[in-house]
Amino acid sequence: MKKTTNRNFFAFTFHALFLALTMNFININTVVPNMIAEAGGSSVHLGILSAIMIGGTSFMQLFFAGILMPYPKKKRFLIIGIYLRVAALILLGVFLLGVDGSGSEGIWKVFVILGIMTIFSFSGSFASIAYTDILGRAIEPDSRKRFFLMKQLISSFGVIISALLVKLVLGFFAYPVNYSILFISAGVLLLIGTIGFWLIREPAGVEKKKISMAERFRAFRDAISKDRNLQMYLLLINTSGIILVTIPFFILLGRTKFELTGTMVGTYLLVQMSGSLATNIILNLMNKNQRYKGILYMFILTGTTVPIAALLLSSNQTLYMIVFLLSGISLALYQIAAPGVLLEISNDENRTVYTGLSGAGSIMSMIFPIIAGVLIRLIGFPAVMVISSLIIFSGVFAAKRIDCKRITGRE
Repeated sequence: MKKTTNRNFFAFTFHALFLALTMNFININTVVPNMIAEAGGSSVHLGILSAIMIGGTSFMQLFFAGILMPYPKKKRFLIIGIYLRVAALILLGVFLLGVDGSGSEGIWKVFVILGIMTIFSFSGSFASIAYTDILGRAIEPDSRKRFFLMKQLISSFGVIISALLVKLVLGFFAYPVNYSILFISAGVLLLIGTIGFWLIREPAGVEKKKISMAERFRAFRDAISKDRNLQMYLLLINTSGIILVTIPFFILLGRTKFELTGTMVGTYLLVQMSGSLATNIILNLMNKNQRYKGILYMFILTGTTVPIAALLLSSNQTLYMIVFLLSGISLALYQIAAPGVLLEISNDENRTVYTGLSGAGSIMSMIFPIIAGVLIRLIGFPAVMVISSLIIFSGVFAAKRIDCKRITGRE
């Protein structure tokens, strides 16, 4: 069993490296917001895109979890979802090659971009259900935290390399060729990353009979009503978790204060990834003593600080880099804590249900960016950033009440 776990450990980390390279080329926090702005989009369009790529992706997990729940093995579904993502990326890259860089074609191109990114995001949602379920069975519980830390560390090195490449591409080529190159490259890298999934030896899960949609929703309802841990987890991702959909607006905030070139966007991305890398290195050094509880509190504190820092530093292009440093730290903490806690409060029997609920239950990540995009146009950035910080900080209530062995430190 140890040999199989080691093989699967390698397979998942191999994919994680290429996924890191891919996602940096289409980074939702820097690259995509600036692309939307270059195409003529506003804060409302960015809010819609953030709702789709973050909130909508999570919400669709509920639907996909119901479909995949009966199947004891899900590897084929994982691969199908990834190939759809590859196709969407390459399609968007090709579409951008034909876009007039002068912006004379009108707002329709923004909606084409939104449509293609919807396919990309929803196929990722489909794949993530299978991914989480396979991961829970393919890697032993004692190795999971080591896997998440190692995954984040490897991914961080990958994104540093890709951030440098993104900066070069954005600075050397003009819109829209620069973004076309990034998206096509992302599709190719993600395609290479699927090799890792072919290497996985997937243990069989519990086979379940196919159930109706009503029965699926009943299962979701029962899970929420019976498990306080799950209730608090859902509260956490609906409060502190909104930092994920707040960060993309920082690029638009910067554009209102100073001229934002492609090179500077690449620099902000590089700084953000450096913050993520530094965080992962420190957490790896503290691996023996660090619990998820501490990581959750660090995430909430950092996430609360970021929107306020964005307001205070947005008048200075150089100091504004601190905002992206802090956002990188916040993202790294969340990406370790959130999936780790989910695996700890679930088991082989209910993991698919819990994963679906963790996505669909994140209602705020779908609603908040749209509301924020509209409010920014009506009342401005300051009020929206302050509201964001208050909501993020309120997640402390949920974090204090989540209880499981690895979080509380009981062995």
